[in-house]
Amino acid sequence: MGTTDAFRPDPGRARGTPYAPGSLLDVLSVAAVVLDEDGRIVLWSPQAEELFGWTASEALGQYAAQLLVDKENLDEVLRLFAKVMGGGGSWAGVFPARHKDGVTRLLEFRNMRLEDKDGRVYALGMATDQEILRDVERDLALSLRLVAQSPIGLAILDTELRYVMVNPALERIHGLPARAYVGRHVREALPFLPAAEADAVERAMRRVLATGVPLVDHFSVGPTADAAEGERARLVSCYRLEDPAGRPMGLATSDVDITDRHRAATEARRRLALIADASVLIGTTLDLDQTARELAEVVVPGLADVAAVDILDTALHGNATPPDERAAVFRALAVASAGGGVVADAVADAVRAADPPGEIARYDPDRLVARCVNTARPVRLTHVAPADLRRIARDATSAELLGRAGLHSYLAVPLIARGEVLGALDLKRITNPEPFGEDDAVLAGELAARAAVCIDNARWYQRERATVLTLQRNLLPQRPQNLVGLEVAYRYQPAGAAVQVGGDWFDVIPQEGARSALVVGDVMGSGINAAAAMGQLRTAARTLSGLGLDPGRVLHHLDRTASGLDQTIATCVYAVYDHREARCRVANAGHLPPVLMRPGLRPVLLDLPTGAPLGVGGVPFESVGVPLAPGDQLILYTDGLVETRDEDIDTRLEVLVDLLDRHRLDLEATCDLLLTELREDNDQDDVALLIARVRSSL
Repeated sequence: MGTTDAFRPDPGRARGTPYAPGSLLDVLSVAAVVLDEDGRIVLWSPQAEELFGWTASEALGQYAAQLLVDKENLDEVLRLFAKVMGGGGSWAGVFPARHKDGVTRLLEFRNMRLEDKDGRVYALGMATDQEILRDVERDLALSLRLVAQSPIGLAILDTELRYVMVNPALERIHGLPARAYVGRHVREALPFLPAAEADAVERAMRRVLATGVPLVDHFSVGPTADAAEGERARLVSCYRLEDPAGRPMGLATSDVDITDRHRAATEARRRLALIADASVLIGTTLDLDQTARELAEVVVPGLADVAAVDILDTALHGNATPPDERAAVFRALAVASAGGGVVADAVADAVRAADPPGEIARYDPDRLVARCVNTARPVRLTHVAPADLRRIARDATSAELLGRAGLHSYLAVPLIARGEVLGALDLKRITNPEPFGEDDAVLAGELAARAAVCIDNARWYQRERATVLTLQRNLLPQRPQNLVGLEVAYRYQPAGAAVQVGGDWFDVIPQEGARSALVVGDVMGSGINAAAAMGQLRTAARTLSGLGLDPGRVLHHLDRTASGLDQTIATCVYAVYDHREARCRVANAGHLPPVLMRPGLRPVLLDLPTGAPLGVGGVPFESVGVPLAPGDQLILYTDGLVETRDEDIDTRLEVLVDLLDRHRLDLEATCDLLLTELREDNDQDDVALLIARVRSSL
């Protein structure tokens, strides 16, 4: 068999060095037989012995027709033999042959005429079992169809990383025809890749080729040959192809296009991040204007280019009467617009002139924001026509300014708290080319609902203050009695104002025997709703703790509890320390990892299965055992202790570990140190902190 330029043998192989078995001929087990001009067998291969059952000593010198052919087929065999020997060309086909055991089977034959230097004539016959051949043909056909029809992009490369074959799916993914690949190096075939990415691809391929360790589901986002398609997201796998002797023959790659899934996930992450930001950034104070500004700033530019928070004048004055179909009187408490660049600044100026914050405005029922508060339902204009501007703006001058700025899509969602419409969140898109969609309306409604609670809290702060203080005191745990083998210290620090209640909690629960449960959790969001959900989860955790369940099972039941709390999402770490066994079992539900401190060693973050947050539903939780010796400490905390707006979480966790490593203090002093050092200018979220140290005796 020859080789092609696109799939060469090992270039380092010396000429004349034989290959080990493993070719297609070995798979087919081709038998070779040579007959003289009289039809006697003069050469008999080992494969012939395997195929026909006769040894060489038994076959040599025998007439092949008498040895291998039944009487009814003898005349046809002699005719074909005479044709070949007479110079009539070769012959190929399927013919019945007799095995030594007397069984006749169909074999695939190839026959040709040979002549030596002395003019003697011979016949070369090659045969293989037709069933084996048909299996190979079938497997080959199926393989070709599988490659051609697969929706996954497939390619074969040789040992020099030149493409040998690509399937139609890969042509579609990269936007290149097969001829642009075959015979070309990976760098030449994918010129649209940035140089750094091309280097990374080549290094990865050579590593797989050298080590034989496959690269599986490597996530990659990059351009294609068609720039109009934008970036595509793919899962790329690469593995080495070897012959039966284990020698590298090349590489196979597979590309799965997951662009739609990636874009959907990116959009979902963006929305979740926006909701998370809203949970932290809105309602940091009990000042009404500040809360309105926080809402407007959270949604710009992630959701809208321009946002205005309009509050009903009746709501500001404590009138709980819902608006009717008559004119609505609003006060614009806050306006925010996307900054950056001359165009954006001009848009901001036009919007502020059209809808200035702080001023009282009276709107007729046909104005869209009035309809929003009157119906308590969102109002959305996917595309704003010139005639719609007057229904959006307060007057003709404002409508002209908005039209000149390029307003093209509009959305208003009501601010509703405790069943009362307080106002509306007014959103406009100008520089963002995408119109508002249904998902945007849902997200804006979620943000408005969260913000409305904060605004309503600010309105009724004086009346609610005593209730909030009482709730906070009741939710905080008391120091447990008869805690076996542990000494603990803990802190709870609310976000912003000292009386604000959030969703962070901690607990230390004595159990039977010499065991104690340690719990730290964080309910997404803030305010009374989050605190109430936190109280329910804490109560459930205490109840489950009394059953002596494994931490993973406790989180499983808490997940079911959270799923029934109206879209409550919470993270949680649950640990059970057994003093007699000197061991702690820990399970995690989407929470930041605890820190383990051992005397004389650098603190480390526990390597735990992250798990999904409580409330996601249907996700298993795993428990991990951690040995604890006297003097060892376990630090559990919520994200408010370490998260900031300008540093990534890994950096902040390293700061936490360094701080604990440098200062070896008693538990109470350690709590104060962490809150002082890590919370300075970072009080946008509440914090629960729990430190437990193993005592040397019961």
